[in-house]
Amino acid sequence: MSQHANYGRIDGHIVIIGLGSIGKGTLPLIQRHFDYDADKLSVIEPNPAAAEFLAEQGITHHQIALTPENYRDVLTGMFPEGKGFCVNLSVDTSSLDILKLCRELGVLYIDTVVEPWAGFYFETTENADRTNYALRQKVRDEKAANPGGTTAVSCCGANPGMVSWFVKEAMMTLVADLGRDDAMPTDRTGWAKLMQSLGIKGVHIAERDTQARAKPKPRGTFVNTWSVEGFISEGFQPAELGWGTHEKWMPETAHSYDTGCQAGIWFERPGAITRVHTWCPTPGPQFGFLVTHNEAISISDYYTVGDAANPEFRPTCHYAYHPSDDAVLSLHEMFGSGQQQTVHEILEPDEIVTGIDELGVLLFGHEKNALWFGSRLSNEEAKGLAPYQNATGLQVTSAVLAGMVWALENPEAGIVETDEMDHVRCLEVQRPYLGPVEAHYTDWTPLQDRWELFPEDIDESDPWQFRNVLAT
Repeated sequence: MSQHANYGRIDGHIVIIGLGSIGKGTLPLIQRHFDYDADKLSVIEPNPAAAEFLAEQGITHHQIALTPENYRDVLTGMFPEGKGFCVNLSVDTSSLDILKLCRELGVLYIDTVVEPWAGFYFETTENADRTNYALRQKVRDEKAANPGGTTAVSCCGANPGMVSWFVKEAMMTLVADLGRDDAMPTDRTGWAKLMQSLGIKGVHIAERDTQARAKPKPRGTFVNTWSVEGFISEGFQPAELGWGTHEKWMPETAHSYDTGCQAGIWFERPGAITRVHTWCPTPGPQFGFLVTHNEAISISDYYTVGDAANPEFRPTCHYAYHPSDDAVLSLHEMFGSGQQQTVHEILEPDEIVTGIDELGVLLFGHEKNALWFGSRLSNEEAKGLAPYQNATGLQVTSAVLAGMVWALENPEAGIVETDEMDHVRCLEVQRPYLGPVEAHYTDWTPLQDRWELFPEDIDESDPWQFRNVLAT
């Protein structure tokens, strides 16, 4: 234990909600890096399969599913001292409701996504209501209505989360490599104006997961390197992205907003079957899926210069995700059949025989064309850094750790997103778990590597128009 940094003491109870792949991977990082009363650490997990693992660890297991009817009573009873930390890593629980309760109780809070109650993703009939824009805006409205108070960190995993810290690191890398002497900004306005002055038109959250096992994917099974339920849910949400001021064309099926931050648009099409052109260091040019994520909206919002309804500058931002090959096959099978698979499998660290999760941000449109900055963590290295998780999991859980450290050090910051946090401190905590963190410039643009035999309706006047990024 002595070789690991100690980030202080968490007084009161620590309650982890959810013991899926991320919850299980976060647990040893909490045990490793914080002081706390061992008898005050517990886990809420309705799956009885968690009982044996938690019993071996000497951790209290609350085998109960949180619902709109019981969450207040259950959680209030678990924080009798009115302090502690709630680490929400579950699905089918309302992040906003639990966040609000924790702030009422004076309990620190963190999650990795704005999650709704069970049934929301597939029973909500209006697609506009199922977007991450709508989910995020409710959290932002709560922040505006009740500023300050006990810290609640919203959406602090790998992405959303870590990638927002990478954007700032990448910008400062670009400043240095252009020979500029801009000081690191200290507030949102400064960061937005710096992005504008650098000529950055947008950001891809560009990811390529090459982790694979020797066993072929069985038919009728959804295989992924992280939560299958989480991936299916977000994959079935409408494709959406932050919409930049440089864009000259919008797809016919796109819808914009006239309320809230007005930084995003969404399509009448699931994100998991909507493809975009992007670039990562290992494959070079590649297809990614335009899966909706909170950071696509939060980054475009954070770096807006001027009025929300008529901004002077705003970057385009979206996820461009190429998951593991087994996950791609799983998506094809699911959407092709019109049926969700009944068997779910997450690739375990010991069965993965090759591959890395290459997750970073591609800042494009500036003087040096495009810069990818991110983590290139292999499964083999992840196994040596922390237990119970592959490379994908460790990129998430280490961001949770960093967010918890920041919250503990800033306990009265109110509701915050990762764009609003000290990225230097957070990456200082997280970096030991990320493997190689690298910057790569590329001269690639979406106008390159097209099939000349099949002409497309593209905009050659500006390579970085979304018209060129969206795959037809």
